[in-house]
Amino acid sequence: MKQIAFTMKLLPGFAVEYERRHDEIWPTLQALLRESGITDYHIFLDEDSNTLFAFQQTSGEGSSQDLGSHEVVKKWWAYMADIMETNTDNSPVTKPLNKVFSLK
Repeated sequence: MKQIAFTMKLLPGFAVEYERRHDEIWPTLQALLRESGITDYHIFLDEDSNTLFAFQQTSGEGSSQDLGSHEVVKKWWAYMADIMETNTDNSPVTKPLNKVFSLK
């Protein structure tokens, strides 16, 4: 199982809206994530810095960050672009994190 972690930035004042949109995540997007081998996907918010921390486990080699060519992902990015820091293609600005410790 491959583990992937990265950060994103939420714009100030949008924590409730971000959570609401994810509570109503589109079934087609959920299906794509699962079909891509993502078995667990968690996002946490540091409210002091508006930093989102995402953690995924995948049975494949890729992650959600590799799905940008899919139409449903492009639509999701556009839907989320007004409340997050984004690139010019509406993809969230992400910073990959390296694992430095695991307790097993």
